[in-house]
Amino acid sequence: MSAAPHLPLTPSELNDALANLPGWSVVTNQDAQELHKRFTFESFAPAIAFMASAVEPIDKLNHHPRWENVWNRLDIYLSTHDLGNRISDRDVKLAQLLDGLYRESR
Repeated sequence: MSAAPHLPLTPSELNDALANLPGWSVVTNQDAQELHKRFTFESFAPAIAFMASAVEPIDKLNHHPRWENVWNRLDIYLSTHDLGNRISDRDVKLAQLLDGLYRESR
C-alpha cells in the first residue's frame, strides 16, 4: 500500500499547526507560501554547528529547508516544492524536528 499523497494544508489546518509551533509564522514570497522562523545563537560557530547537526535528520525526512545564515542568526523557510511551494504536513514535521534540535543545542 502506498502512502497518502501530501496535500497543501487548509487554512484551518495551518492555523492549528501554527498554534503548536511557537515562533513560526507564514510568509508569502512571490508565488510561495512558507513557514518561517528565526533562530538565534551565541555567535557564528553555534549557528553553523546547528545547521550541521540538522543535515542527517533532514536528509532522513527527504525534505529540505531554505535557510539563510548571517552571523548568529539562522532564518529558516519551509514549503513543499512538489505542491507549488505551499505548506504541507511535511513542513510541519520538519519545523517540529528543527525546534527539537534547537532546544537540544541550548
